[in-house]
Amino acid sequence: MDLGLKDKVAIVTGAASGIGLAIASTLTAEGAYVVGGDLNPSALKGLDRVTPVEADLTLTAGAEALAAAALDAHGRIDVLVNNVGIFPYRESFLATSVGDWEKVMNINFLSMVRACLAVLPHMVEQGSGSVISIASECGRQPDVFFVDYSVSKAAILNLSKSLANEFGAKGIRSNVVSPGPTRTPPWDAPGGFGDSLAAEYGLDKEAAIDHFAKVTRKLPTGRLGSPEDVATVVALLASPLSKQVTGAEYTVNGGSYIAA
Repeated sequence: MDLGLKDKVAIVTGAASGIGLAIASTLTAEGAYVVGGDLNPSALKGLDRVTPVEADLTLTAGAEALAAAALDAHGRIDVLVNNVGIFPYRESFLATSVGDWEKVMNINFLSMVRACLAVLPHMVEQGSGSVISIASECGRQPDVFFVDYSVSKAAILNLSKSLANEFGAKGIRSNVVSPGPTRTPPWDAPGGFGDSLAAEYGLDKEAAIDHFAKVTRKLPTGRLGSPEDVATVVALLASPLSKQVTGAEYTVNGGSYIAA
């Protein structure tokens, strides 16, 4: 199916690894141009139809640099994907500090605010645009071990709906994609999630990840998601084929459920 993304211009934040890189690759495979922002965009260099931009989304200047790069290269911005984020593990709410909360909210939520403030005026001027923000299943069912992360993702859900309500009449759609457990680089990094599960279950890493998906989390699909699973849904929401979809949340979580 042709998604109608040929020569559309998309900004993707946190584009150099994991879900962000999969989104950039999927959009360019559909014929879009991608302006990819990241603190270290080296993984994007040399990719066809991708403009890498070194951008710190904790700063207004970083968001404005991404918008300027897209306009300089292509003269328009059709899609904004708010993907950049961190997810630190917390022993307890009482183990967090105000500084921890400020850092997570600054990177995960205020990066979205900054990017939208930089991009939306241009979308309003051209009378069209699609904003897709990456939240998490934790935004609705908070995980006690990711308490500040969960709150930051709930904020993304709220702001996305607000943007849909305000800007829908101006031709701009705003939607959320909420992944569940997804095998991003931290799962395979030395000492990462995979190694931690292997030590906990007394299994090798692959068997431990399989056990986590099927037994611990009881995912109906029986596996972790992949970054490409998320990217496919993002591409659909970026597409003009989803022109009647706004203010929505799409879960890409293998049917998972977190008990409150």
